[in-house]
Amino acid sequence: MSDRHSLPGFVTAHSHAFQRAMRGRAQGDDFWAWRDAMLELAQGLTPDGVRTSYEETYREMLAAGYTAVGEFHYVGLPEAKAAVEAAAAAGIELVLLLSAYARGGLERFRQPSVGAYLEQVEELRESGARVGVAPHSVRACPADWLQEIGAHAEREGLVLHIHADEQPKEIEECLAEHGVRPIELLAQTGCLGPRTTIVHGTHADENELALLAESGAGICVCPLTEANLGDGFLPVARVREHGIRLCIGSDSNVRLDPLEELRELEGIARRQELRRNVVSVQDLLEIGSAEGAKALGLDEWPGVEADLGHPSLAGVAEEEVEAALVFGCGADVFAA
Repeated sequence: MSDRHSLPGFVTAHSHAFQRAMRGRAQGDDFWAWRDAMLELAQGLTPDGVRTSYEETYREMLAAGYTAVGEFHYVGLPEAKAAVEAAAAAGIELVLLLSAYARGGLERFRQPSVGAYLEQVEELRESGARVGVAPHSVRACPADWLQEIGAHAEREGLVLHIHADEQPKEIEECLAEHGVRPIELLAQTGCLGPRTTIVHGTHADENELALLAESGAGICVCPLTEANLGDGFLPVARVREHGIRLCIGSDSNVRLDPLEELRELEGIARRQELRRNVVSVQDLLEIGSAEGAKALGLDEWPGVEADLGHPSLAGVAEEEVEAALVFGCGADVFAA
């Protein structure tokens, strides 16, 4: 028996690398108080700071078994270029998901027009970076921005990622402004399709799930961040029954461990359904790797190796290694 077990590398399809600096902070009593602390941190970012801190975070991802990352970036174009440089220095595969921000947030997040945003996207593409479009949310992007971004993504064959249905307040505001829920608005504005990934989708209702299934869009679930922020639980079994693709994201990066993300995803499903094995081990590993790569438009990405001599795998039969990895190991099981 070999002392290594090879696997496809894990993919975090949704990362805000700068939020790694919030690890260990109490950050308030709800999502919105946490968001205030996050905005304060984002305000002080510089290209040099991004280059240094993102490289450290990306190296930590690699040590945890992530070999590719989708960086959902909303802190400025110079900082976006620094993030690309940081990923190259760390040696991780990166897709820069450049965020569109029309309103709210901080001034530094916002572009003056949707045309200016699309020019930034094309500038990054011309530099050789792998890029996807990322309207931040229906809070940050009005309907006309969503329409233009969705059309551009379709023309250029780009992946499109967007936060949606993370918090009840977001849904209430969307209903008040547009008369529809967030994913319904995305369908109306041409933003749903097989290259679309909804981030979180925690509070999606049955009609929204049906829209995702019909369009071929997927969901990026971020269980550790969603638990940390009090977002709620993705309806895992219902998502699976609709045939909606799932991938995982490390999101705020307060803990980097793809095995724990997958274990929590299955744990949520078991507690909701009151039964075991809602998502099979093989499907969980696919969700953590190939499905994330698909969400980012990656055809190739590096693999990882588990150290079979690790104490957490002591006594585990060869045919049970992958189940033991998902349900009994931490990221330190991956060989350096």
